[in-house]
Amino acid sequence: MNIQELLKGIEIIDSHNVQEDLEIPYVRYSSREVQPGDLFVAVVGYVTDGHKYIPDAVSRGASVILCQTPPAEEVPWVQVASTRRALAQLGANFYGHPAEAMKMIGVTGTNGKTSVTYLLKSMLEQTGAKVGLIGTICNLIGEEELPTERTTPESFELQGILAQMRDKGCTHVVMEVSSHALYLDRVATIDYTVGAFTNLTEDHLDFHHTMENYRQAKSLLFRQCRRGVFPLADPATPLMLQEAQCACFTIGEGGDLFARDVVLESDHVKMTLCHQGRQIPVRVAIPGRFTVSNALTALGIWQNLGLDLAEGAEALSKAKGVKGRIEVVPTDGKDYTVLIDYAHTPDGLENVLRSVRDFCKGRILLVFGCGGDRDSKKRPIMGEIAAKYADFSIVTSDNPRTEEPMAIIRDILEGMKGYEDTYIVEENRRKAIRLALRLGQKDDMIILAGKGHETYQILGTVKTHLDEREEVAAALWEE
Repeated sequence: MNIQELLKGIEIIDSHNVQEDLEIPYVRYSSREVQPGDLFVAVVGYVTDGHKYIPDAVSRGASVILCQTPPAEEVPWVQVASTRRALAQLGANFYGHPAEAMKMIGVTGTNGKTSVTYLLKSMLEQTGAKVGLIGTICNLIGEEELPTERTTPESFELQGILAQMRDKGCTHVVMEVSSHALYLDRVATIDYTVGAFTNLTEDHLDFHHTMENYRQAKSLLFRQCRRGVFPLADPATPLMLQEAQCACFTIGEGGDLFARDVVLESDHVKMTLCHQGRQIPVRVAIPGRFTVSNALTALGIWQNLGLDLAEGAEALSKAKGVKGRIEVVPTDGKDYTVLIDYAHTPDGLENVLRSVRDFCKGRILLVFGCGGDRDSKKRPIMGEIAAKYADFSIVTSDNPRTEEPMAIIRDILEGMKGYEDTYIVEENRRKAIRLALRLGQKDDMIILAGKGHETYQILGTVKTHLDEREEVAAALWEE
């Protein structure tokens, strides 16, 4: 692509020796990937500064450097205020602004993003739409699955994925938009048709440091969408509404759309939707109280896409659950039930425990831990929640990463003081799962919390295969 076309829309502070007719084969922000002729973007990152790698990029043949500080090397360069934001614009330009060809829907919040996006994808596909999905579990182009390393990809890769979706006929894109992505400009340049906020609870404070910083990062979505959906029940919503620069639609009691006559069963939820005098019954085949808020969020987005609410309710009734979200695991005829859930935050853990309590006839046995190299403040909080809402807990490892597993567990146990007879510690997660199954009795609900859809455990810096479904099956076969 011609350098002038590639730089369109980017505010340039200064430049040096850049030829107007220069053709750029590709854009890179990792110097190790630079090929001759590429433009290298010196991204100022959270961990490191790309300016350090300019000499390496030049040695590999970079033809132009996009930077915030002009380099000492004798190489053509373009200076901008923010290389992160410029990278997003470069991606949009390089791939022909793919987001403009589709209806973009963004969902942000601590919990519920994955469930809402999957529900909405299923609902929209029942109208004949071809839907792309970008999220925690995977990226999907229709039914074609693409691997993913983070909830929201880096901006240049994101634009490439959107281009694939456009080129394969997607009419809608439903995506989880993380606080990191918003703060780090990964979704800059994207104009969302509808944005939705699910909730705000403690998470990612290792990155944002304070809850207010975290909330402000989430609020950035509503400066780049036309319409926004907000839950009135969440304490952060008043400020989110106050700062939003879009038309606002509220859900929950007292809002534009709310639910009455909620009935919770072990395999579904029934409720009556209320909107502007209309009352529409709906049955959702996903158990749990949080299904109500997830369903209302999905329907709120549906409504703000200009679609009929009754048709949305019918589509929702046919939607299925998400892998790793209150997922029932086969137990070969055992008289207890095993559930896998991704709950890895205080709010997520409390929600799943309270939801299961609504329909559990026996005890709740919980297997859980906390991730290493992440916000340590939430560990005792999660321990306290486990002690309060589970009948018995097995405290184990999640993804300890580079932290010592027992140090993480000791942090969790700080919140379980006074409840020593309601838990045991088993650091090895495989052994913890087997122990829970041996303890299971008739009508008990065994919840394996924290891993969800993940099929690995991160020990040190190495990903080791660990699929809890396989572990349950193996444990039952060993009996």
